[in-house]
Amino acid sequence: MSVDGAKLAGGAGRERGSDLLVPLVVISRWRTALWQFLVRAIARRYRASLFGLLWVLMVPMATLAIYAFVFGTVLQSRWSAPGASDIPFGLNLFAGLLVFWMMADVCGQSLAAVVQHANLVKKALFPLEILPVVVVGEALFYTAINAAILLVVAPFAGGDVHLTALLFPLVLLPFAILMLGATWLLSALGVYFRDLGQVVGLAMTGALFLSPVFYDTTQLSPRLQSLIDLNPVTFIVGQARRVLLQGGMPDWAGLAVYVAVAWLAAALGLAFFRRARRTFSDVL
Repeated sequence: MSVDGAKLAGGAGRERGSDLLVPLVVISRWRTALWQFLVRAIARRYRASLFGLLWVLMVPMATLAIYAFVFGTVLQSRWSAPGASDIPFGLNLFAGLLVFWMMADVCGQSLAAVVQHANLVKKALFPLEILPVVVVGEALFYTAINAAILLVVAPFAGGDVHLTALLFPLVLLPFAILMLGATWLLSALGVYFRDLGQVVGLAMTGALFLSPVFYDTTQLSPRLQSLIDLNPVTFIVGQARRVLLQGGMPDWAGLAVYVAVAWLAAALGLAFFRRARRTFSDVL
């Protein structure tokens, strides 16, 4: 699938240094190419598999069933936080997992975002910046499916569906912006450090258990709560449960602060990527 060369050339001529502080410009400028690569990336992941996109439904459902059995039935884990104690453990768990899965997917796929398109690196007119954005877009696609699965299953699992679920995209937006910054950073580093995947894998394991996915943080000491609050997943997981399961409004002030921090991270990640890309062709 090719990208319109004329559009690429026209866009390349309009590049400005100020774009380093405006990640949105990259997305809007190259939206046609971005859409083409996103559709191809989603189709490619399951193209050669027997069940195709059905794995998108089967994998999260099977994972949820295993975790719910281990933590909800065997270990008898429960949520005691206000608004969450009456919600089945499996639903609380799934709401947390769908946010964490997005981060794990983004960080895992980012390292190869540029490497697997090495043939495009030496094409001066090609906007390499969109390759990491495709990773985030793909993760958002699967997160939307997982959220839909949660809302379909909730009434049958003892939960309710609330109109506030419509606000979930607004809750996820700041997290997506933060993931953009992480993706630009990791995709650039992945060109130079091929064994970085081992470090990222360990980091994701730590992030999973240092986040309120499997347990309620109200049961922890204030010091541990402060540590877990530093995890970028923690706040978004709480807001996701609030709008998807509890029928509450999100913390708008908290989301505003999160957007500001995430936007700064995205701008810095883009700046790092653009500086690093100058020597990509020397490595690949």
